Amino acid sequence: MNEIRIPEAGLVLLVGVSGSGKSSFAAKHFGGFEVLSSDMFRGLVGNDPSDQSVTPAAFEALNFVAAKRLEAGLLTVVDATNVQQSAREKLVEVARAQDSLVSAIVLDLPVRVCLDRNAVRGGGAVAPAVIDRQHRQLKKSLRSMRREGFARVHVLSTQDEIEHAVIHRHKLLNDFRDQHGPFDVIGDIHGCLDELLMLLGSLGYEVTRDASGRAVDAEHPEGRRVVFVGDLVDRGPDSPGVLRLAMGMVGNGHALAVPGNHEEKLVRALRGRKITLAHGLDKTLEQLTGQEEGFGRKVADFCDSLVSHLVLDEGKLVIAHAGLIEKYHGRASRRVRAFALYGQVTGEVDEYGMPVRYPWANEYRGYAAVLYGHTPVTEVAWINNTACLDTGCVFGGALSAMRYPEREVVQVQALAQYCEPGRPLESPRGPEREPRVLSMGDVSGVQFLKAEGLGTVKINEAQAAGALETMSRFAIDPRWLRYLPPTMSPAESSSRPGYLEHPQEAFEYFRRQGVTQLVCEEKHMGSRAVMLLSRDPIQFDAPDGWLGALHTRTSRQFLEAEHEGLVLKQAHEAVERAGLWDELGSDWLMLDGELMPWSLKAESLIKDTYASVAASAIAATDASVAVLERAAGNGIDVEEVLSRTRTRQTNARAFRESYRRYVGSADDMRFAAFQVLAAEGQSFETRDHGWHLGISDRLAAAGPELFASTRNLRVDLSLDADVETAVRWWEELTAAGSEGMVVKPWENLTRSKRGWVQPGIKVRGREYLRLIYGPDYLEESNLERLRQRATDRKRNRALHEYILGLQALRLTSAGAPLWKVHQMVFGVLALESEPLDPRL
Repeated sequence: MNEIRIPEAGLVLLVGVSGSGKSSFAAKHFGGFEVLSSDMFRGLVGNDPSDQSVTPAAFEALNFVAAKRLEAGLLTVVDATNVQQSAREKLVEVARAQDSLVSAIVLDLPVRVCLDRNAVRGGGAVAPAVIDRQHRQLKKSLRSMRREGFARVHVLSTQDEIEHAVIHRHKLLNDFRDQHGPFDVIGDIHGCLDELLMLLGSLGYEVTRDASGRAVDAEHPEGRRVVFVGDLVDRGPDSPGVLRLAMGMVGNGHALAVPGNHEEKLVRALRGRKITLAHGLDKTLEQLTGQEEGFGRKVADFCDSLVSHLVLDEGKLVIAHAGLIEKYHGRASRRVRAFALYGQVTGEVDEYGMPVRYPWANEYRGYAAVLYGHTPVTEVAWINNTACLDTGCVFGGALSAMRYPEREVVQVQALAQYCEPGRPLESPRGPEREPRVLSMGDVSGVQFLKAEGLGTVKINEAQAAGALETMSRFAIDPRWLRYLPPTMSPAESSSRPGYLEHPQEAFEYFRRQGVTQLVCEEKHMGSRAVMLLSRDPIQFDAPDGWLGALHTRTSRQFLEAEHEGLVLKQAHEAVERAGLWDELGSDWLMLDGELMPWSLKAESLIKDTYASVAASAIAATDASVAVLERAAGNGIDVEEVLSRTRTRQTNARAFRESYRRYVGSADDMRFAAFQVLAAEGQSFETRDHGWHLGISDRLAAAGPELFASTRNLRVDLSLDADVETAVRWWEELTAAGSEGMVVKPWENLTRSKRGWVQPGIKVRGREYLRLIYGPDYLEESNLERLRQRATDRKRNRALHEYILGLQALRLTSAGAPLWKVHQMVFGVLALESEPLDPRL
């Protein structure tokens, strides 16, 4: 067996004279779409596979298709003679342009065998003189082919070798997509062994030492692995110690590593190449002279074996020393390696005489998170799904690690400044920006929005585009848009006869989360609204006389300016009478609540949809019932149809009564403030709902002309009597015309072993759901179908929006720059742009 190893992705040239069996070999070992045959392309462009006059056009088309396949990361095999260097050269250029490896499989059979095969090919035969010429060209090429840019050249010289050849496809050396972590990615160490050991301890690794007390390995008890981003050496006090530990961890499977530019220069120096001893290399070489015999050779072999970059976790994580643009991910070429080790420079030098690096991360919009080092920065910050982990430990900064997939940063401060930096460390975000200036870059493309201590939420490009349309056309002034509430997830479908939603399913959700202390709040039939009140317009860059803002949960202004001003004035007076300004120690506060009646926002929906549907349905069923009753009176058997029609008539009238309950005038407007969101210097998500509802009651007492209370019931799930009482309370509320209730964790922000708990589960009443699902939704056949609704996506969205909303509140209360707050608010709106069943 003759094994031929080729990469899973890349270009393979079949090389051989006419009659050597290239096409048969290709058909045996490769897929039909993987093989690009010169004969096939001659047929495509000239209708004749043997028409040599169309060869230039055929290869132009072949090269184009090959480039597109390589761009897509597909194995591409070119079946042509390829015996001339000029022909191979063009194909090698195509592969290089796509940063793909090129292999050659040469079928070097004796010329007599090829002539004999050619003689029996019939119409496809070529002149014997052509085969003789091709054979001479092939023999000449074999002497230099390996210098033409091929990763491998496989030569098969006999029919037996060709017959028994086996193609083995292997992954690229940078392909670690099947390794999912979890990982701890550590930034540039530069010989700072003590700090590395401290960081490993903080990350939970257990260090192993040899008989001399030197650290030679570190293992995590939970199976986590370290990934070193390069620049292990130079400048610091103990580069050999860092190398010994890193080599041990990699060798024992406890770490992965990519090379840095300092490792590359170290290898060249250890191999005897002439190199300038600068940037700490002289110090490393001096330290290595004091190590045991053969250690330097092991170091050179280790560093030389490292691959330019690693693609991990199904392509969701890329590690490269200096970062890597998306089109280079998973590619293999000199320029990919150069970018991975040295980054990209502009060709200019700064005032310190150092090269100016091109800010590639500012333009990155890739799917994979890219973690890198190389350029020391003051802090670890996510920029377009990339993060630099070099926080200048050797310069007196910190040694940083990024926990993946958690995206949590762990740091230890340097014990000393071991080296002066060539230039001051910079912020990864670039120069400080004007805090109130918003940028398209903050809200466009793929974004990963991090809420400190809560998690990271991904916003894809389509979601961002949808939010941008809404924000630019309909939203209130972004200076005052500091929060959007999350969507609210419904309870899972009930299996009880005659019910689509029931409190027991909401209670069961919280039981699964291990949460037993709940509060049930009446769900007002209004519209979710956010009220921002401020006694200091300057704080929100607002004009004199500005009192605040009242907006919908999708960022739109609720009321006309004049009406809004009157409402906000009433709210200020109530807050003053309730003593909240002094109690909260703030000149501003933000409230979450419901604005009633529902018809304030939904008037067109009621008139154009609900009222017309009800009127049509009642008219139609009334007429049908009358006709059927006359038919029955005349002795015609229509009992079954009449019964069914009467049911529809009853449902239509019930539908009309349902929407009429929620129609009111602007004079009846009330705001039920069920939660205090934030004030200066504080947000209130950790205050229990008893505190929030107490504030709501005080506002209702101080300003009954505007504020309304929210009826509520505290429930202990461990007490059956509490659960039964809550179910009865819900039944009574909904029977009296209420929309339903919302079940919330009493403690408010709650985390269980499974993660963050839903902030609220809505349980809507039977009659209200008639508005949502139609007059006849309670018919058993309809109800069974509706029970199949999927709530998982709605719940995931609710949690993601909740996390971003909390971060927006925390940033606002802390006085963070507007653009940071705006990113979070925009993220909530972006998630809302993703279509979901609006009835949920």
